[in-house]
Amino acid sequence: MSFTPEEMSKLKTYLEKKFKCSGIAVKKREKAEDSIEVMVDGEFVALIYKVTEEGETSYDLNMCILDIDLDEAA
Repeated sequence: MSFTPEEMSKLKTYLEKKFKCSGIAVKKREKAEDSIEVMVDGEFVALIYKVTEEGETSYDLNMCILDIDLDEAA
């Protein structure tokens, strides 16, 4: 399921407000239409999947955090 430019813009704005971060960007993936990439200050951090069931649409944010990333943050 693909994302419209309007959806992508709204998701970007939502994430910026929710996380109080102005360095967020969203972009289409090259080989997949079922999700978009979330970038923070140019670094990939997550994927957003679009889910439509029973006439309702939701967006699933999937973020993988490696244990080595936690060590660097400490």
